[in-house]
Amino acid sequence: MRSEAPVPPSVPFSVLDRSRTREGQDAGQSLRDTVDFARQAESLGYHRFWVSEHHSVPGVAGSAPTVLAAAVAAATSTIRVGTGGVMLPNHRPMVVAEQFGVLESLFPGRVDMGLGRSVGFTDGIRKALGQGKAAADEFPAQLDELLGWLSGEQTGYPQVHARPAEGLRIPAFVLATGRGAAVAARAGLPLVIAAVRGEEAMLRAVDDYRARFRPSAWGERPRVVLSGTVTIAATTEEARRILVPEAWSTAYSRTRGEFPPLRPAGAVPTASMTARERVLFDEAMSGYLYGTAEEVGPALEGLLKRSGADEFLVTTSTYDRTALYDSYRRLARLRGLAG
Repeated sequence: MRSEAPVPPSVPFSVLDRSRTREGQDAGQSLRDTVDFARQAESLGYHRFWVSEHHSVPGVAGSAPTVLAAAVAAATSTIRVGTGGVMLPNHRPMVVAEQFGVLESLFPGRVDMGLGRSVGFTDGIRKALGQGKAAADEFPAQLDELLGWLSGEQTGYPQVHARPAEGLRIPAFVLATGRGAAVAARAGLPLVIAAVRGEEAMLRAVDDYRARFRPSAWGERPRVVLSGTVTIAATTEEARRILVPEAWSTAYSRTRGEFPPLRPAGAVPTASMTARERVLFDEAMSGYLYGTAEEVGPALEGLLKRSGADEFLVTTSTYDRTALYDSYRRLARLRGLAG
């Protein structure tokens, strides 16, 4: 029987915002909303604020995470800022090192480097990025090269230096897609892994990561950051309603091959879903943790205890930003964040 780990007295909570677009709004508004959200997250006491990388996705405005992270860092003063993540197969490691070197030089002590191995949503996007599916297999070698540019220990390019990155201690994290957990363990880096959907598989991956972890210059011990959708409202039904637009978008993407902009909850055609869409919609909803504070609190505490997580990265999205911000405020209050 798997033993439960003690929950640290104050597990940090952080935010990942995907800059989701909304019906009737342009991408510029979505990006400005992300910057405003970061200010609010900082005031509520969240530990980090991360942005993501998606390409040619109608429902996501964030395609250049290091650029957006710079805007977020410039608009805030204390919260850590980073990426969840930069998809390393899409970029040359030296360029990524230089971008984060610029960020860290501008905002010292506040920058995180979250890294993933995804290579694009469709064949057309991968072709436009100059990559195929097999590019994800190069992630371990690319990660080694990137860390080498930062440490000054890369050996493939004599007398070449990634400036101003070389010598900077920028915390790096690995997103657990595919073999990401094993890669993180081998590199001695923190692991970011989805929390709620498929919990048993997640717990096995976490156990394997901890067992395989090799201490490194980047980390002396394994560190696990759970990521997931958590929503709190005055009633269970209200919390569920907040999540309907994101769940519908997920079902739509898996049946149509395209993430659409978020719709208002009342405009989501739940009554006319096909059987396949209903299954996917219900699967998406089952992967979310939602309800009142009295319902979410014990469930969240149990999840943290079972996983022994060091941090939780909240990834909630919805059409109604007022309801979204209220949920994050309720969660901050529940967790006693210092805002």
